[in-house]
Amino acid sequence: MGSTQTAARTGNKLTEPGQYRVILLNDDYTSMEFVVEILIGVFHKEEAEATRIMLDVHRKGRGMAGLYTFDIAVTKTEQVHSLARQHEFPLRCLVEKA
Repeated sequence: MGSTQTAARTGNKLTEPGQYRVILLNDDYTSMEFVVEILIGVFHKEEAEATRIMLDVHRKGRGMAGLYTFDIAVTKTEQVHSLARQHEFPLRCLVEKA
């Protein structure tokens, strides 16, 4: 009837989604070469960076494969576990809040 309504601003701000680390864990059976392959194939790392991360996993017991939103971090973790099972390696990784 001639009057227009405008949406009131509620003051809600969009926030960036939280970031989560995907951490690869060392074990005594998974080959270093397989860990490098995972870092290149799943996490899209260059070979030199993949090797550096693999050495962190080997020497320190864990290494950060990447920083992602929660859904992507979980998906990459599932991909790692699936590939490890297919190749009969016990490689594990976890997701932790950054």
